[in-house]
This record gives sequence, C-alpha cells and structure tokens, in this order.
Amino acid sequence: MNDKSESRWFMEPTLQVMKQLHVRQSQGLSVAEAQKRLDENGPNVLLEASKVSPITLLLGQFKDFMVLVLLGATLISGLLGEYLDAITIIAIILVNGILGFMQEFRAEKSLRALKELSAPKARVMRDGKMVDIPASELVAGDIIWMESGDRVPADARLFEANGFYAEESALTGESVPVQKQCEPIADRDAPLGDQSNMAFMGTLISRGTGKAVVVATGMDTQMGKIADLIQHTEEMQTPLQHRLEQLGKLLILISIGLTMMVVVAGILHGQPMYGMFLAGVSLAVAAIPEGLPAIVTVALALGVQRMIKRKAIVRKLPSVETLGCASVICSDKTGTLTQNKMTVTHLWAEGKVMEVSGEGYRPHGSIQTEGKPVDLRGDQTLRRLMQASVLCNNAELVELFPETKRKKQKKQLESEWQVKGDPTEGALIVLAAKAGMTRSSTTGLYERLREFPFDSDRKRMSVVCQHQGGRLVFAKGAPDVMLDQCQYMMWEGKIMPLTSTMKQKVLAANEAMARSALRVLGLAYRDVKSSEQLESESAAEQGLVFIGLTGMIDPPRKEVRSAIGTCKRAGIKTVMITGDHRTTAEAIAGQLGMIPRDGKVMDGKQLSMMNEEQLDRVVEDVYVYARVSPEHKLRIVKALQKKGHIVAMTGDGVNDAPAIKASDIGIAMGITGTDVSKEASSLILSDDNFATIVAAIEEGRGIYENIRKFIRYLLASNVGEILVMFIAMMLGMPLPLVPIMILWVNLVTDGLPAMALGVDSSESDLMEQKPRPARENIFARRLGWKIISRGILIGICTLAAFWLVLQENPNDAAHLMKAQTVAFATLVMAQLIHVFDCRSSRSIFHRNLFENKYLVAAVLSSVVLLLAVLYLDPLQPVFKTVDLGLREWALVFVFAGIPTFFMGAGSVLRGAPKKKRRIKYAG
Repeated sequence: MNDKSESRWFMEPTLQVMKQLHVRQSQGLSVAEAQKRLDENGPNVLLEASKVSPITLLLGQFKDFMVLVLLGATLISGLLGEYLDAITIIAIILVNGILGFMQEFRAEKSLRALKELSAPKARVMRDGKMVDIPASELVAGDIIWMESGDRVPADARLFEANGFYAEESALTGESVPVQKQCEPIADRDAPLGDQSNMAFMGTLISRGTGKAVVVATGMDTQMGKIADLIQHTEEMQTPLQHRLEQLGKLLILISIGLTMMVVVAGILHGQPMYGMFLAGVSLAVAAIPEGLPAIVTVALALGVQRMIKRKAIVRKLPSVETLGCASVICSDKTGTLTQNKMTVTHLWAEGKVMEVSGEGYRPHGSIQTEGKPVDLRGDQTLRRLMQASVLCNNAELVELFPETKRKKQKKQLESEWQVKGDPTEGALIVLAAKAGMTRSSTTGLYERLREFPFDSDRKRMSVVCQHQGGRLVFAKGAPDVMLDQCQYMMWEGKIMPLTSTMKQKVLAANEAMARSALRVLGLAYRDVKSSEQLESESAAEQGLVFIGLTGMIDPPRKEVRSAIGTCKRAGIKTVMITGDHRTTAEAIAGQLGMIPRDGKVMDGKQLSMMNEEQLDRVVEDVYVYARVSPEHKLRIVKALQKKGHIVAMTGDGVNDAPAIKASDIGIAMGITGTDVSKEASSLILSDDNFATIVAAIEEGRGIYENIRKFIRYLLASNVGEILVMFIAMMLGMPLPLVPIMILWVNLVTDGLPAMALGVDSSESDLMEQKPRPARENIFARRLGWKIISRGILIGICTLAAFWLVLQENPNDAAHLMKAQTVAFATLVMAQLIHVFDCRSSRSIFHRNLFENKYLVAAVLSSVVLLLAVLYLDPLQPVFKTVDLGLREWALVFVFAGIPTFFMGAGSVLRGAPKKKRRIKYAG
C-alpha cells in the first residue's frame, strides 16, 4: 500500500478513496486482510535511525583537535613534574567529554518524544464491528472513529464529520482549531492547513466526532515525514567550536616552531642542552593556553546563569555565543510574536466602530469609541451583544490563583486567567467579562434549554434560553450568513427593519475588519413567542435581530515591536514563518514593523513552485512566509545558510523540529512547545517571548567579546614570553627567565585575570554593530594586530629591563639572578597592566579601570603572589629570585607600562573608530 502514501487523498471523493484502498465503508477490513497489510507494510509506528552505542559516543568526544593539544600539554606538564597542572588538564578534558556525551545522548530523545504523540489506541471497524485495537496495528484502509479528546492515530480521509475540530498547531502552526469537513478539495497544491477533509497523525480532536478511512501509517504519515527529516538533518558546528578549532591548530604549530627555534638557538650559543630543553618545554606549555577551554566553559556557564534570569534556558553551552552572531531570526508567529490568546479588539454596532482594550485573557479592559469610554448601562445594543457573547458560548474563563510559597509575601502576586474551550469562544467570554457580564452573573437569570451547535454547512451556532418566563434565541456565526437569517437590526436601542442599506453597512464593516486580519463574527438574537415550537435550527434561527460584529485576533506581544527594532539596529533580520493564513501573517508583521518597503511576503504554494535556485535568489528579500509545511521551513533555513547567514529558528510544534535542528541555533518555546521541539533545540524560552531572544542575543554577543578579550590577553602575554626567550637566544644573551618562572607566569597571570575578563560587562555600542560573518576568524577586527603588537612590546620591554640591569655587572652570577628577577617582575606587571587594556576594543583610556571588581581583585591577588615569590625566603631558592629595591621597581613599572600606555595614547590621538556599517535590511 506504500505506493498510495503520496496520493492527494484530499482531492478524491470518499467513494473513490474507498475504492482505491479496497475497503467497504460499512464493513471495514476483515481481520485477515488487515493482518496481511500489516505484514506487508509494517506497524503504524515511527521508526528510529540506527543507534550509535554510548561507548562510541563517549570516545568520539576525545577526537577533537583541541583535546589532542591538551593531552600533549598534559604529557609535557607531567615530564616537568607539574603534576597539579597535568591533573587539572585531564579533569578539564574529562568534564568536557562527559558534557558532550550527555548532549548527544539526549538528542536521541527528539524521536522518542515524537513517538509519544502517536495514539496508543484506536477505535476501528473490523468485519463490520467497532473494536479497540493498539494504534500500532492500524493499516491503510482501516475505518476509524474519533471523538473529542482523542489523538488521531494515523493520517486519514474524513467521510463523516459532526462539529469536528482538530487542534493542529503542533503540525501546521495554525493558531486556532481547524473545522473539518468531508468534501473533496480541488486545489492540488493545498498546504496541510487547508486540507480540511484530512485528519493527521498526532493531532488532537478538540470538538465533535468523525469517521475516516486511514490512508497512511507509520513513516508514510506527515508525522513520519517529520521524523525522517529529524533523523537525516545534520546539526551545524557552532561558530565558537569552529573558531576554537582554528585557534588550537594555529597555537600548536606556532608553539612547536618557536620553541624548537629557541632551543636550537640557545644550544648553538653555548647554553646547556638540558637547560634549554626544560626552557623549550616550559615555553611550549606557556604558548598553549591550556586554561582556555576551562575559561570558555566558565564564561559560557556564567552567561547561562544570567540568561536563566532573563527567561532563556540553554541546553548547549556553545549556542549562547552562536545566537550572539545570528544574522537572521526565523520566528514562528503564534505564541512567540503574538500572545497565543485570541482577543476581541474591535466591535461594530449601530454604525460605530469601538475599540476594546486589555491584554490576553485577563478580564480587565474597556470599550471605547473615538477615545471615549462607552457607558454600557445606557447602551441597550451593547448589553444585548454581551449577553449573546456569554450565553451563545461553551467556553469557560478560569482564574488560576498563584501559590504563596512564603507566609509573609510582600508583593501581591497576580492571578493568571485561562480559557477552557474554543479560543474564539474564549475571546467572546473575556469580552463580556470586561464589560462586567460573566457566566456566573447570568446564572439564575438565563437557563439554556437547547443548543444548535456550529456546523460547517450552516456556519453558525444558536442557543435557546429561558428568561423570566419567556424565551430568547441567541446566535453567532459568519457575518454574511447571519445577515441572511436576520430581518431586523438593533439601532440606537430600538429594533428596526434590516434594510439593504443597513446590510451594506454591515458588510462594509465586516470587510474593513477582515482587511485588518481580524476574525469577524456576527451576533444576533430574538424573542420567542410562547406558542412557537423550536424543534429545529431553522425554526429557531429565523427572523433574528442583528446586534453587531466582533473582530478578534491573536494580538502581537506588546514588547515584541521594540525587540524587533533592536534587532534591526543590530543588523539582524527577523523573518516570520507560520502556518497561519497570509492575510493574518502579513497584518501582524505590519503591526510589528517587520516588513520594510521592498520586503516580500510568500505563501507555501508559491514556495512549492520554486526550485532551490529560484528560492536562493529571493530568500533574502522575503520577510513573511505563510501557510508553510515542515519541508518548507527546512528549505528556508538551508537557503539562508547558503547565503552565509547564521540562522536562529524558533518554534513550538512538531512541525518546527527539523528546521530547529538544522538551524545554527534552534529555539523552542518552554510553555507551548512540544517535547519534540524542545529536545531538538539548543535554547528554550521559558516565557515563549520573542523579546527574550533579543536579550539572549545581547548576552551571546557579550560572551563572545569576552572570549576575545581573554584570548587577546592570554596570547599577547604568551607572545611576550616567547619573544623574551627567542630574542635573547638569537642575540646570544643569558636566559632572561628560568623555566620555573615561565611556568609560574603561565599559572598565575594567565588564570585569575583571564577568568575575570570572562565576566566583564559589554561595551555600550554592542547592539549597534552588525552580526559577525559566519566564518569570521577569531583574530578578525584587528585582534591579531593587537595581540602581536602588544606581545612584541611586552617582550621587548621585558628584555630591555633585563639587559639594563645585566649591563651593570654582566659576569656576576648573583647580578644575573637580579636581572632575571627584574625581567620576571616586568613581564608579570606588563601583563597585569595589559589586562585592563583588553577590556576595550579601543584603549585602556576608554573604560573605567575599576568597573570590573572581579578583575581588580584578580590583579591584586596576582600582585600579592608575585611579591610572595620575590620576598619570602623559602620561595626565593625555588624560583631563583632576589629582593628588589626602589630603583629596580621604578625600572619595572616604567617598562611594564610602556606597551599599554604607548598604544593607548596612539588610539586616543587617532580618535574613536567610525561606526560600523549596518547591513541593508537593518531598516
């Protein structure tokens, strides 16, 4: 039966579908035939890709180039007897390996979570009888029965639907339950959201009952296609991982080359071979900043803690930095850009347009016309409209009281409000509550006698209510349909005949609301005579009095517009990708300021007609994609990546998971997100808010800049150390530093100060800069020049201080030790002064020196340790140091300050750098 899985079942009449699947509607399949098909096509389950063993996953973590470099540093440290260093490095390697293993192992949960969306049971007709069977035993051709609360067990073509609504947001992105019907659909390219005669595996039945014939099972279903996309979508290497790999390779080559040259030069100039070997190995250890991965991990971990406070939960540490260099954010609409709460925002009655204030489901707001509040007590028409909203309604508004964890709660926590039932009806009941009319306030005054439910053919709903000895009918539905049922209209509190002129006014108001992407409902009522028999909907719904129109929408989040503005200033393009209708998506995007003048809007049908080359040509000009499928989302992400963009993809549904996994950073919704989307993601928004992404971007950019700061500091310091030894050996001078001094500098000055740079605050113009290119070198933006120039100056000034002291008595061993101590102190102090210069992309003069209290404390602690090595008698023989007097300290401070203050003065004289050019879509 697999050859049928690609058929467009939604285009076929149900009798033709039954014929193709060789099944009778009244009998279903026989048990024998069902078993035969099950043997041929396999069970109705989502298959998993071949698993990698946990041991293979764990060993794979230690193949990284930087890890191999660290293992080499461990061996060298062990040979030198620096066992503490060796143990520390091994611990870093193991921790990183275990973290990586856990992340990859957890990634397999994506498919398991997807499988849990499959229904465990199904009600199916076999041999003419309805029976319950495991959903895994369903086959194509089975006749199934579904009702409210059921999860659809397989893809099926409906042939009977009674008020049947399906919640498909996890699959299509549609923000409200979709009403289903049974008629064929002529459009062969209809997207999933428009295939209203189909029920899809894993979606939830929110209302009504239905019968259908199974047309696809297991991996042939739409859910199965998503599972296949997840399995075959490769995760991207993060920019941080790429840059650190580049850095590791560069450092190992440089360190090996320079240390070999130093050792050879020293031996050729008469230095003892063993001493030069120790010096060379010490330089190798210094040249490879083995603390770099630990500092990166700590910087990222601290950033993660800050992000948790800002409602963003990080599942993978490198993703923080990746988000910081995102150039495009592809965002779902419902719940991320919008509140995911249908809200009545406009009313129309008696020829007047009224605005309704208030957010979400909180029953607090007002109704205004021309900026003035409407007095409901004196407005009979609006009171009738509110009565219809409450009484012709099956939804409930529920107040969720917050739990008080402490007895003495200083701040009064606000209640949360939730709608139980259809979101459209929920919007109406919240509207009435804002006007002071609730279901409880009507209890005892109105008693529902009968309901004629909403139907896809009738497109309306009505109820008959008892009221003070009389009866009333309240109805709601599509405005044009309601007008056909009405003979009268409420106007200025009176009942007037509904003339053609009045009808035109209502239809014009309806069209104006629809153009603003509002979902419009008409409301009506009538008094029922005591002699009338209301046995049918046609009897109840005749001669109605038209009251007015309600216009509702899932409104944008209030803070999102400013967040999108921040993204524009930061050079980040925001793209809406949604399963909702084009009109709605375009209207919301317009309200949020997402679409520039030349920006394009595209729907899934247009996208399906494009090949990859055509999509590549237009992808950077499109800002809204509507009515898209999971395959479309994946294509969009890959097309943007082909253009060199770092793509962040947000989503909450199963349909988003493949694109989330394929993007450079996947962002899932914490509240409305499915387990599938969360497991495929790198970042989870605990408040489902787009504005939180902007906070994460700022955090990510700050973290990356801090990583660049301590790379600049570490490497400039290491360049200085190597050059001191290298130049001295090339000139035939005595060793300026003994091996133990080099190791001490590497341990003390490279540790705490570098760590403190990892928590430094960002510069003020951070979010005014365009995103970094996807493959930007770690040394880009003059970082390489800053490292080399400062490193050369540190090395030359340290060697100059050594030479000046040595020249006083070049042949005296004690004086050589004094010169080496001066060189040692100069090198340390030069690095500790230079660390403050690393805080700014300009110079030491452009930022407050004492702003980073952790850095000040780290530098002071390093100074104390330096003084201990210089002046404590037990340590002097170990480190080959002597006491220094005021004259020597003056020399130390002058030469140590030259690299930083000389370059800083040059930066001030040149002036502040020009503002970086923004990218073309920055607005």
